[in-house]
Amino acid sequence: MAVLFGSVLIAGPKLAAVGSSGSLYRHFKKVLFCSDSRSVPAAISQEFPEWIIVEESSTSASLELLKCVKDKLPACRMVFITEQPGIDSAVGLMTSGAEDYVRGPLSAAELDQLVLSLATKHTSLRRSGLFFHEQCPAGLAFVGQSPGIAQVLETIRIIADSRCNPILITGATGTGKELAAWAVHQWRSGGGRFVGVNCAGLTATLLESELFGHVKGAFTGAERDKTGLLEAAGGGSLFLDEISEMSPDLQAKLLRVLQEKTFRMVGSTVETPCTATIIASSNRNLTEEVRKGAFRQDLYYRLAVFPVALPPLASPQRRDDIDLLANYFIATSKVSAFRGCVRLSQAARQKLREHNWPGNVRELKNVIDRALILNRSEEIPPSSIIIDRPEGQPAAAGGGEDFSLESAERELIIRALRETNWQRTKAAGLLGITRATLHAKIKRYEIQLPDGGAGMPQSECTRTP
Repeated sequence: MAVLFGSVLIAGPKLAAVGSSGSLYRHFKKVLFCSDSRSVPAAISQEFPEWIIVEESSTSASLELLKCVKDKLPACRMVFITEQPGIDSAVGLMTSGAEDYVRGPLSAAELDQLVLSLATKHTSLRRSGLFFHEQCPAGLAFVGQSPGIAQVLETIRIIADSRCNPILITGATGTGKELAAWAVHQWRSGGGRFVGVNCAGLTATLLESELFGHVKGAFTGAERDKTGLLEAAGGGSLFLDEISEMSPDLQAKLLRVLQEKTFRMVGSTVETPCTATIIASSNRNLTEEVRKGAFRQDLYYRLAVFPVALPPLASPQRRDDIDLLANYFIATSKVSAFRGCVRLSQAARQKLREHNWPGNVRELKNVIDRALILNRSEEIPPSSIIIDRPEGQPAAAGGGEDFSLESAERELIIRALRETNWQRTKAAGLLGITRATLHAKIKRYEIQLPDGGAGMPQSECTRTP
């Protein structure tokens, strides 16, 4: 196998014993060893490794070591191996710049696989057992350990082990339907292709051409044969996202494919076998769509042999995953300019738990990314948890907080002003806007400034009555 990296430093007796077996020499031009993590600072004064893989002794010691290494070798990538994983440790190390956090001890084969995953920039947080259920397929970031996720994964495994085809996945927007489809694919296809199409994103004519393909001359502009997704999927999986948006005529053609296991390219009379697993998803109630006449009843019954239903994030079956997902998004997000160890305050966690999450996991990720952009300290306060309130939705009972994007922008401007000791030119530069624009926004949001540019307490930064 070709060498992937220049040099690596291995720190810790168990890692050294495994690494010295020789597997690392297939991936690195040079392999260095340290007896323990305390020897790393001295070692990197003599050598300049590209990677450091170290056994974690304690979170605090690991954070200190990470800071020390980053100060001396900013480009060096560090991986921490631990036998006692913890969510706080994972989040702290990852947000402080660690490349990965892995449960140990590792065998030679596992160390080999870790290095290969690092080569493709794929983090292995799942190895720590913190964010993923034990049934979650390897390489799939389907975060969650709640009873709801456990039941979903168990159902998917049962279906994947069967010959059920097609498969229907239902759930509200943002619940993870595509991840569930990938789980079916990974357990069933054994490495076949996964191809997908959003049925709501194309016109009926274009969607038909995408699915079935066409022969040269089938219609104006068809200058050559085109392979459709049904054929491109081969023996893998074809994911039809938001199938409820498919036109009635195309629903009828899809039903024939599911019944006959063959299809015709547009403009062709030749029957082509369909060997792919068809996985459909919908965020609508398909039985209601059938009742309204918007979805074919016969197609629904063909699809819904053993449907997989993903529970909403705020449901009792899945609510326990809110903290877990928030910590995972903090650990893996790249949007924050702050490079310290970041964690949610208890009040911020409570604020997340109290929201009903109509946008589910996707909405939660956006809220966490927004908080990380606003945050400039090690602890995220509740004021940085800005949750959009859809137009027409009343404010929280008791005159709750303003969760609008305008409120988030106002908060960001105030933070920039405080950061620059209320110097508008510097604050404008920090925000990436002109001084005139900043002045207009200060006036718009009625932000009171201290006389003479001196700093003022946060409590004074309020709107005028």
